[in-house]
Amino acid sequence: MTATPFDPHALLAESRLGVLATIKPDGRPQLSPVLPFYDRGAGVILISTREGLVKTRNLRHDPRAALEVTRADGRAWATAEGVVTLTGPGTDPHGPEVEALMDYYRRAAGEHPDWEEYRTAMVRDGRVLITLSVDHVYGADIS
Repeated sequence: MTATPFDPHALLAESRLGVLATIKPDGRPQLSPVLPFYDRGAGVILISTREGLVKTRNLRHDPRAALEVTRADGRAWATAEGVVTLTGPGTDPHGPEVEALMDYYRRAAGEHPDWEEYRTAMVRDGRVLITLSVDHVYGADIS
């Protein structure tokens, strides 16, 4: 029986916890735990964050980023690299910035029980959508 080759894209798609690496103004990396959603077909990773956080400030300064995920047993990992686009924060609960966050939520989690409450929270919390355009993926399975 031959083993199935490791597919880092599959690990990225199944992982809901990762570490986002951004670049500080002094060139050092800054690492942040995030809840990513990988849309392999579109070639993007979506992450919801807030305005004013270090990762958001770093990405406004330098849009290059990497996301690393690991399998629960720690014996496989995958990294996606690319350039980020930031959407938001929005000031209108029915504006395009909030619509983008709603699309992310639907793709990652399905329907929200109260979309009006969600819209209000996105504006109140200054939510920003990180869209990482994936241009390089690599990883390993050391099992």
